[in-house]
Amino acid sequence: MLMARAKEFEEDVVLLKAMKLFWEQGYEKTSINDLVERMGIHRRSLYDTFGDKHMLYLRAFDRYKTLTNNRLGALIPNSTPKQAIDFIFDYTIQGTSADNPVGCMMVNMAVELASSDPEARAKVSESFAYWEQMLADVISRGQQNGDFTSTRSAEDLAESLHNTLLGLRVLTRSLTNKDKLYRIADMAKVVLYQ
Repeated sequence: MLMARAKEFEEDVVLLKAMKLFWEQGYEKTSINDLVERMGIHRRSLYDTFGDKHMLYLRAFDRYKTLTNNRLGALIPNSTPKQAIDFIFDYTIQGTSADNPVGCMMVNMAVELASSDPEARAKVSESFAYWEQMLADVISRGQQNGDFTSTRSAEDLAESLHNTLLGLRVLTRSLTNKDKLYRIADMAKVVLYQ
C-alpha cells in the first residue's frame, strides 16, 4: 500500500510568499514558474495544494485581506475616532512594513481583474464594503462624541474618505513624495469637520 507523501513545506509560509509575489507583479505578469521559484516548492505541489494559478491568487488575496483587516481591527477599537482615521491614512501612505510591496493588493485586483473575473469582482466588492463600513463605524463614533460633523451621514463621509484612500493606494506605487500624499490626506479629512 502506498502512503501519501508528506508535504515538505508549511502551507501558510508558501502562501505568504505567493501573496507577496502577486502583490508585487499582479496576476497576469506572474507565471507559474515565478510562483514555483518564489514559493520554493515543486510545480506538482503547487497544483496539489492550491489548485491552479487563479485559485492560488484568490487564496493569496484572502490572506492579504485577513492580515490587513486584523492589523486595523486590532488598533482601531482602542483609538479615538480621530486617531483611528489618522492611523488608517498613515497605514495607507506608509505601507504595512518595509518588506512588503508598495501599493495595495486589493486595488491591484480591482484594476487588473475585477472587470473580467466574477470571483475577483466579488472579493473586491466585499473588501471595499468592509473598508467603507469600518470607516463609517469610526466616523459614527466621532459624530456621537462631537469630534466629527453630523451635517453628513457617516456612510456618505466614509464613501468619500474611502475613495481618497483608494487613490492614495494607487499613488503610493508611483509617487515617493510622502509630503504630497499627506497633504492629499489632510484635505480629504477636512470633510469630517465641516
